[in-house]
Amino acid sequence: MVPQEDEAKYREAGTLINERLNTYFNYYKDAKSNKEIYFYAMIDIALKYINESKRNDTKPIINILEELNKEIEESLK
Repeated sequence: MVPQEDEAKYREAGTLINERLNTYFNYYKDAKSNKEIYFYAMIDIALKYINESKRNDTKPIINILEELNKEIEESLK
């Protein structure tokens, strides 16, 4: 069962999956098997997820800010 607060996200995810599958089915309809097309769509969605998660990775920025903060504190002593 899907939690009520996540229903919109599930619908949006379903739409994304359907759009991606339709794109690949239209492009490869007679050239690839359905199984291959499903795999292409899954890989495409996974790559989008990976790229987005790396784009939002704030750890390197936080580390740089912490180092700068240390340097500033040292210079003010």
